[in-house]
Amino acid sequence: MNLFQALFAPRAVALVGASGDPAKNTARPQRFLRKHGYAGRIVPVNPTRGEVLGERAYPSLAAVRGDIDHAFVMAPGDAVERALEDCGARGVPVMSVFSDGFGDAGEEGMARQKRLAARAKELGVRLLGPNSMGVIDVPGHLALTVNAVLEMDELPAGATSLVSQSGTMLGTLLSRGAARGLGFAKLVSVGNEADLGVGELVELLARDPGTKVVVLFLETVRDAARLASAARIAHAAGKPVVAYKLGRSGLGQSLARSHTGALAGTDAALDAYFRDCGILRVDMLEALLEIAPLVAGRAPPMLERAPRVAVVTTTGGGAASVVDRMGALGMEAIAPDPPLRAKLAALGVRALDSPIVDLTMAGSGKTYAAVLELLLESDACDAVLACVGSSAQFHPQIAVEPILRSQPGARPLAAFFTPHAERSLALLAENGIAGFRTPEACADAFSAFFAWRTPNERPVPVPLQWPTALPDRGRLDEAQALALFGVLGVPVVESVTARAPEFVHALAYPVAVKVCASDVAHKTEVGGVALRVASRGDYDARVRAMLSAVSAAHPEAHIEGVLVQRMESGLAEAIVGYRHDPLVGPLVLVGAGGTLAEIYGDYALRLAPVDEAQAMEMIGEVKGLATLRGYRKLPRGDLDALARAIAAVSRLALLPRQPVAEAEINPLIVKREGVVAVDGLVVFRDTED
Repeated sequence: MNLFQALFAPRAVALVGASGDPAKNTARPQRFLRKHGYAGRIVPVNPTRGEVLGERAYPSLAAVRGDIDHAFVMAPGDAVERALEDCGARGVPVMSVFSDGFGDAGEEGMARQKRLAARAKELGVRLLGPNSMGVIDVPGHLALTVNAVLEMDELPAGATSLVSQSGTMLGTLLSRGAARGLGFAKLVSVGNEADLGVGELVELLARDPGTKVVVLFLETVRDAARLASAARIAHAAGKPVVAYKLGRSGLGQSLARSHTGALAGTDAALDAYFRDCGILRVDMLEALLEIAPLVAGRAPPMLERAPRVAVVTTTGGGAASVVDRMGALGMEAIAPDPPLRAKLAALGVRALDSPIVDLTMAGSGKTYAAVLELLLESDACDAVLACVGSSAQFHPQIAVEPILRSQPGARPLAAFFTPHAERSLALLAENGIAGFRTPEACADAFSAFFAWRTPNERPVPVPLQWPTALPDRGRLDEAQALALFGVLGVPVVESVTARAPEFVHALAYPVAVKVCASDVAHKTEVGGVALRVASRGDYDARVRAMLSAVSAAHPEAHIEGVLVQRMESGLAEAIVGYRHDPLVGPLVLVGAGGTLAEIYGDYALRLAPVDEAQAMEMIGEVKGLATLRGYRKLPRGDLDALARAIAAVSRLALLPRQPVAEAEINPLIVKREGVVAVDGLVVFRDTED
């Protein structure tokens, strides 16, 4: 029996620690399996009982006769390890562990979990959990879970499968979906992911004929590479993957040494990661539940402009609430163009120069259907949204039935109902049309759909060797950092290091002067930078003032000298940065540069490495670099050179063992021809915070 069958279609299930008290949660799996029609063999295992809830019980797995495909372990303490040994001896392919006291219980628990996973691998047993609430296959009538929501009498079946790091969310989404007719195929609680993780489960579901959309409830990303690979497999199979990730916050940013580290915090890194591997990300739990019909069977739209949505409504205020929210998320509700207005007029619909086609007074399902057909066929829009008022609840023939009869075709169609209209939402679900209960979730789902991208083709890696002349730990001083960027292929400013006591240099004035100290990251903030130094006398005075200011701010700093650079100028300043994120790995960033880069927050972020074409796409996303693109006839900068620099910095990801934690050029001066790096920072991953 293969893994998929053992998980979702076991012929016999052993319930280790099954309780004979129906009120206990450890009695639920047995009750739920029977309640929801599981046709296989159920084997309770309880050392103190010969019978559990009418089924013959066994004192241990070793005593069970016949084959077992899936063991669900609820027993506490050392019973988990004993059950694993029995599974190995009996050839049980999968053991799900509901029991806690492992990775959730501190260092000692984590050590126990690692021992359990290692032993399972030796025995050839796959583990789900620990802390897993189990597995549900709705069409297959498998309810192998302790989740109390399975007390419900009917489980609506569908083609959406859920993988969740929260066991509670299995019941939450299942019950919320049932209330509006949205069903599920398979639902899995992964728990601590000691063995089977989100990525491998997505791979299995990508090959499942009964799954059309995979949705993920994530608290973290434990194996980014496996999940990315799985998402690509799902994309190739035509199955969208949608994620709701907890934690839209600045986790980790307080530890950043650079603007890049602060900008590319954990959540921004996850956005870049999801985009790279083709996973849609929603911000709202309701959108995670409701988005599946919007994306099922569709490919990423890959728009290179603001998305345009045609809106038809029987409730002006309700439609405005969605349109307003969509506008805040970068979408446009489009007004009918003159040809479309003429067609609408022929139907008796007066279309004003408004982004909403209001049919409040039409009072006819026939008219509503005809307008929907016109909008769905119009090349002027990318999607159609039908907003329905009270008729959704009391007169579905006016607006709901025309939606059900529509043929979305190349453009998706969705509906937002302003009243409480669960029956109408269920009708939409039955017909595979996305229906939304709130304007926020509706706009969130559309935003995720339009932001959806085909998974990136990863550049063919070219091995990169570390320059032997440079240190490979701690923090490089600026001269060393610029030298590294030069090795990578980034043009760097002409520089010399002037050392005490004379601080002599041979560069022609004017020059820029910077304190040279590897333990001072942001020199400007402590008076460690002097620009446009015009003469030797000016140089001597400003160096003395600089050293005094830096020593006062950082008395512990080790000052090696000053870095003297030729003054450079250009059309604009960019920041090009690199960061190794602990969850998703190497990232590269480009944004508007200078000392205020972190305040502007205007940047594009990708997984590293990128090629020059991907780098050029990143440049196009940064508003502050519009001047370099010839905005309002301003002189154009050398964007090709900027793209080459971004790609060059991103190749830090190709170093063996990826030793760099953060690296940054800020600013990188962009000229009419060429670019030049004038400030650099490189910090290694083994540096103490």
